Amino acid sequence: MQSSTGRPRRRGGGSESPVEQHEGHGLASADVRFDDPWYDALASGWGELDGPGGPAQAAVDARESRSEAAADVYLEVQRSAAFQEVRSRYRRFVIPGVAVFFTWYVAYVVTAVTAPGLMARPVAGAVNVAMLAGLGQFLTTFLFTWAYARHARLRRDRAALDLRWDTQELTRGVRGGVR
Repeated sequence: MQSSTGRPRRRGGGSESPVEQHEGHGLASADVRFDDPWYDALASGWGELDGPGGPAQAAVDARESRSEAAADVYLEVQRSAAFQEVRSRYRRFVIPGVAVFFTWYVAYVVTAVTAPGLMARPVAGAVNVAMLAGLGQFLTTFLFTWAYARHARLRRDRAALDLRWDTQELTRGVRGGVR
C-alpha cells in the first residue's frame, strides 16, 4: 500500500492485508511504518529500539535530562525581574483597556434594551443615536487595537525580544550546541 506521496507505507512491501503478513500471525510492530511527514515517531521517542526490542534507555535518559534542564531555564526566565516587568507592563495596559471597553459595550447593549426611545432619537436625517453608538463601537475597537499595538511596540517588544534571545541562548547551551 502506498501513501499519498507515492512511498510505500510498510517496510515489508508485501501484501495489502496486515493479517497476511507472517503467515497469519498478525502484525509485528517492527514491520509496520507509516510515512506521515507530520508525525515523526522517532522524534517523539517511539520506535527507538535498543538491541532485541527494549527501549534505548540511554537516549531516553539523555532526552529527559535535557528537557528538565530546559524547563529549569524557562522557570529561571519566568522568575527574572525583566520577565516580571514585561508582564507588569502588559497587565497595566490590558486590564484597564478591557474594563473600559467591556463597560462601553455593556452600556451600549443595556441602553439599547432599556431606553429604546433614546436610541431611536434622530441625530441627522435617518441617522439616530443607536447608529452612532454602534459605529462608535467599531471606532473604539480600532482605537484600542491601535493603542495596544503602539503600547506593545514602545513598551514591551524590545524587552520581550531581549528575553527571548536570552532564553534561546540559555536553552542552546543546555541542549549542547547549535541546532
